[in-house]
Amino acid sequence: MGMTIAEKIIANAAGKGVVGAGEIHTVALDYLMSNDGTTHLTIDMYQKLRHPRIADTKKLVWIVDHNVPCDSPKTAASQKKMRDFAKDHGIDFYEGDGICHQIMAEKYVSPGMMIFGADSHTCTYGALGAFGTGVGCTDYLYGMVTGTSWVMVPETLQFRLHGKLGHGATARDLILTIIGQIGANGANYKAMEFTGDGLATLSMSDRLSICNLCVEAGAKTALMETDAVTLEYLKEHGSREVKAAYTSDPDAVFAKVYEIDLDQIVPVVARPHFVDSVVPTTESKGTRINEAFLGSCNNGRIEDLRLGAEIVKGRKVAPHVRFLVVPASRDVYLEALKEGLLQTFLDAGAIVMNPNCSVCWGSCQGVIGEGEVLISTGTRNFKGRAGDKNSFVYLGSAATVAASAIKGAIAGPEDL
Repeated sequence: MGMTIAEKIIANAAGKGVVGAGEIHTVALDYLMSNDGTTHLTIDMYQKLRHPRIADTKKLVWIVDHNVPCDSPKTAASQKKMRDFAKDHGIDFYEGDGICHQIMAEKYVSPGMMIFGADSHTCTYGALGAFGTGVGCTDYLYGMVTGTSWVMVPETLQFRLHGKLGHGATARDLILTIIGQIGANGANYKAMEFTGDGLATLSMSDRLSICNLCVEAGAKTALMETDAVTLEYLKEHGSREVKAAYTSDPDAVFAKVYEIDLDQIVPVVARPHFVDSVVPTTESKGTRINEAFLGSCNNGRIEDLRLGAEIVKGRKVAPHVRFLVVPASRDVYLEALKEGLLQTFLDAGAIVMNPNCSVCWGSCQGVIGEGEVLISTGTRNFKGRAGDKNSFVYLGSAATVAASAIKGAIAGPEDL
């Protein structure tokens, strides 16, 4: 029987020849990533163990990214606990270097890996052909202590991409459209696999954006075939060794197959307060906004900043709008600085922030008040995600966010 990419990675990690959907297997983990959202809780549980031990400190990567700079004494205490523990145990530790998933993509992830992350958007790593999935503190602790965990093999939804994006649409518009089509629960505990001739037209930035949002459809993980784009990205970021490059077998069994014509994708927004309430941007045009956010683990890469800067260059942010621009990592920040993109944003009246989760996390930067409207390249738009429970969050692409910041209302580049 043929296997999907997800099944092949699990089989390899479990030391099995063949695995099938629904089976439960113990797997060896290549990396365990955790951030400041919950690491302090993991440390507390670890210290209560009768015989605390770490299976392999080289497999742990800890990243402070959710509240940077620190926003309160309580946060300072939890981050200090994380910082001290990492230093005492020789754990790879990053603070102020950017968002966890961007750092992992730039420095660690390689095709064929099995990676657990204490963050739901760990599925991002599928863009590099790795099985990444989010876990809670207890599962993370077990992996940290044993170097292994258990996984139930997920069924796979395959999305065959054809053609090329046009009409001003971006990869973010594509994945939001797919989520709108299948629903926020449409991929619950399933792998979302992307293939087809259209995949070759998508950059690594596009692929990371697509895989990152798959959890918003309930996916256990997201996966893409390893190809020339993957290998070139790895070469540019440290020439990492490829553990295993997989494609699904011709006779692999899929729960469902979707044929996606990229040429039919148009700019869209996800309306409050549901990520699957997706409509063409034209249906929400003119909606007055108070804040615009360009950043996050979904859309804070250099390609997104280039697109946003191209749109705002020579223009001014609307007087009543706060426009926050937040690079996803230090490397992205430095490249944007080198290219003059940050100067372009500042000249337009935007606020350029340090690399971190920022507005998407809705805790330490750009929090919105009661009745306020945000257009965001963040990952979620449920009630209270970016501030007051009675505020409103629209999700859109970098192009839509930048254009909206200039117009003062939801708009597309064509409206400028």
